[in-house]
Amino acid sequence: MSIHIPNILLAVPRNPVVAVGLPLALGFISGKPTSDVAASNWYAVRGIAVSYNFRKLIYPQQLKTPPGCPNREVFPFVWTLLYVAMGYASHVAVKALDNTVLETNRDALNLGLALYYTQLGLNVLWPPIFFAKRKIGLALVNSVVLTGTTWFMTKLLDRPTDAKATYFLLPYCAWLGYATYLNAGIWWLNRSRSSRS
Repeated sequence: MSIHIPNILLAVPRNPVVAVGLPLALGFISGKPTSDVAASNWYAVRGIAVSYNFRKLIYPQQLKTPPGCPNREVFPFVWTLLYVAMGYASHVAVKALDNTVLETNRDALNLGLALYYTQLGLNVLWPPIFFAKRKIGLALVNSVVLTGTTWFMTKLLDRPTDAKATYFLLPYCAWLGYATYLNAGIWWLNRSRSSRS
């Protein structure tokens, strides 16, 4: 099974600076409009329920969060490190693709890189779905698909890169599992509120 990836999508990760810069830039672009909502009382991890006026809409309570939910200040630091790691993993994958002679490795790397861009798109969509649109259930679906896609991508890239890409992607996979747990917990604990709106 051969997948064709446009040359531009292969050229981007060939340069390690651009490879790392792409997810960082997309993460910043995706996260910036949602930062006000993320910093609001709606997403406060602990405390009493408060009113929050956002774009003339009243949200009478903050979200209930599951056990183990970190303070919101942790997320920008963690995501910055994860974006750097995933970007460098794409560089490692493209370098392996450029040097491979085995057709099976070429196929795995092409599919893995296609999934890299797929998961990057899903990753960029999650903050606006969750924070701006406040569609917690839809964000959960996105998170589950993102996590599955990323795990499969990591599996595909493991052998052809001699596990080098895996070292960079495993923390991301683990974090996505944790983030999916948080999203599922928030959806479950707040499902009665979302059914009223």
